[in-house]
Amino acid sequence: MLKKKLSRRNFLSSAAAVGAFSIVPRHVLGGKDYTAPSSKVNIAGVGVGGQGFTNLKALQSQNIVALCDVDHGYANKAFKKFPGAARYKDYRVMLEKQKDIDAVLIATPDHTHAHITIASMKAGKHVYCQKPMAHTPVEAREMTRVAKETGVVTQMGIQGHSQGGIRTICEWIWDGAIGKVEKVDAWCSLAYYPPGPWWCTTHYDIPKEKPPVPDGLDWDLWLGPAPVRPYHPTYHPSRWRAWYDFGCGMMGDRGVHTFDPIVTALKLKLPTSVSASVSNLNNQTHPISSIVNYYFESRDGKSPFKVTWYEGIEAPRLEELEDRRRMYDQGGVVFKGEKASIMCGVYGNDPRIIPEVKHKAYTKPKKTIPRIETSHEMEWINAIKENRKASADFEYSGPLTETVLLGNLAKRVQSIIRYDAENMKITNNDKANALMHKEYRTGW
Repeated sequence: MLKKKLSRRNFLSSAAAVGAFSIVPRHVLGGKDYTAPSSKVNIAGVGVGGQGFTNLKALQSQNIVALCDVDHGYANKAFKKFPGAARYKDYRVMLEKQKDIDAVLIATPDHTHAHITIASMKAGKHVYCQKPMAHTPVEAREMTRVAKETGVVTQMGIQGHSQGGIRTICEWIWDGAIGKVEKVDAWCSLAYYPPGPWWCTTHYDIPKEKPPVPDGLDWDLWLGPAPVRPYHPTYHPSRWRAWYDFGCGMMGDRGVHTFDPIVTALKLKLPTSVSASVSNLNNQTHPISSIVNYYFESRDGKSPFKVTWYEGIEAPRLEELEDRRRMYDQGGVVFKGEKASIMCGVYGNDPRIIPEVKHKAYTKPKKTIPRIETSHEMEWINAIKENRKASADFEYSGPLTETVLLGNLAKRVQSIIRYDAENMKITNNDKANALMHKEYRTGW
């Protein structure tokens, strides 16, 4: 278990100390409980009432041997779907008690991802962790380190990374379809505020009402490492993303998906600086809308390369977009090149060259990047069986998550932050640097 720590240095050193004698990769254990590459994988699900249930259904060809959720009422549909699986509320008890687990699917709120994932990897389990894989940049970096050290097969839940759209975008850009990419705009027009979808509704202040905790919910376990506060339905089951203590906001929700094709196609490393402006800064919830500018190392030997994220609003309409054509619904990406643009949806889906006349005139290159014919979840399973990296393993997803979360830090201080990636330090803003990591509740 990770103890309560106040600094990045303590977090990293304590994890390394524990790992020095507790890491035993599953593939070296062998024995009667070892799953051979040709057989089914024994999977445990942690957080199985929402997105985790969807992930489990994609994995139902395997052996679902354990289900862990702090709210057994909310998780009941998963219990009914997989009646033979052992049931738990505390992942620590599950990992200690049930030794036949090969791999763990984690789909809990963001603030518990690091604890469950690191514990699972150190127990030698392969891990599929929903996006964003961490709640803070430091957690993302540490999870990446532990994944490399343990050698388990990891995957972050960004399904677009296993789909064809992102591969098509790479092939077109690398083929020179739009010339040199000069700038990128990305957006998500949804917001954690009415009149958005019901699951985006939230409040600015901690609710004063104290309704009873629902039957079957262990509220203390749900809070995990977060500060204690009374239960309220605005946090659980679906609105926790909007609150700083529990979620990473829309940038963690849709931003990781949307930045995926950008980082992949342009082979971007971590940003050197990030600036932001927001609509309604407060101490409890993520803003309704924001504009975040990311600056990466120069791609032309001159000025830094810029990616702009629009949250709660659409990106500016492309001038080349024909009359009556719309920007992609809810969110997407525009790669602005010197000859034309490419626009795609949130997951890199449905890419088109803009304007349409250039799309029709372009001779598409051969598909040089292998396509994945299975689901993102099953791609992870196949990687386990084939003893290889999964498509969105932590070596890739860790820096992607770190990049996105730096945008949240810039929003919190409404300023430009300059980032020393090698030393994981924001060099010009002490408040933002303090937000690189967080304080854990006693016992966590």
